Amino acid sequence: MEIGKLKTELLEKYIFNKLSSNREEVIVKSGTGLDCAVMDFAGDLIVASTDPITGASKNIGSLAINVSVNDVSCQCADPVGLLMTVLIPPSASLEDLKEIIEDANNTAKKLNVDIIGGHTEITDAVNKILISTTVLGRVNKKNMPDIKSIKAGDVIAVSKYVGIEGTSIISNEKDEVKEILSQKELEFAKSLSQDISVLKESRLASKYGVKHMHDITEGGLYGALWETGVALGHGLRIYYDDIPLLDETNKIAEFYGIDPMRLISSGSMLMIFDKDKYKDFKNEAEKNGIKISEIGEVTEEKSTQVIANDQILILSEPGSDELYKVID
Repeated sequence: MEIGKLKTELLEKYIFNKLSSNREEVIVKSGTGLDCAVMDFAGDLIVASTDPITGASKNIGSLAINVSVNDVSCQCADPVGLLMTVLIPPSASLEDLKEIIEDANNTAKKLNVDIIGGHTEITDAVNKILISTTVLGRVNKKNMPDIKSIKAGDVIAVSKYVGIEGTSIISNEKDEVKEILSQKELEFAKSLSQDISVLKESRLASKYGVKHMHDITEGGLYGALWETGVALGHGLRIYYDDIPLLDETNKIAEFYGIDPMRLISSGSMLMIFDKDKYKDFKNEAEKNGIKISEIGEVTEEKSTQVIANDQILILSEPGSDELYKVID
């Protein structure tokens, strides 16, 4: 394709005509000659977050929507509108763009968020398609997690399984994974790309007074735990044997010599609850098909500790995600 902004005719054909509209809050959205979207939130708080997709080349339309929506889900916000920037190398095709936009819009429809604008450009500054999304959500102040109410003894839990995004990306990107997983395991591992949203568990958690949520992204569980400890000013004690890991993730981690606890894990939410409310939340979440695991508790100490085989690991600031040791 020719370097520069995508031509108006192609914008209309491959992007604007592919996007659905569902939210009444959206007054003005994507269109030729329109530089801004306009939304009416009727007095609720606005929650915004932005994220790029850099570690994957497949399913990136869906990933781009999910990762930003997951961020605002941590504040119990309802995602309303999303801005999407797509940078395309000249070697890419219009079919590539069409597939990404359709994938993104299908995911946006499932999550009930509108793609309301963005930017699309062909540029030799990138060697593969790069997407960055910014999402705007709404939340009533009384429904937001109250970080100040956290105390020693509160339950630390995670949803689904740790490492599922990394497992999916590696399974979709690396051909040699078929050497270590059975065909059934490989198909399941690839399908985890459809389980990246944490919006459902966020909405359930808000009903039970969740005190803090953090989606587990780059740096994996250990990175999310360290960041949470810093944000809270509390200590965290985690029991390694209680951390939920898929067999497929373990096999991939062992094959590549990587630590699954430091592997990107969108699709798993780190949550803190009062002990009594946690039990009710877990019961409802699991009735809705969402696995919830208690992995530790908040402490009076300042460090974040992982207990494994009677050994104590003190977590420090995370380095580069383990995914980058596998994906070029």
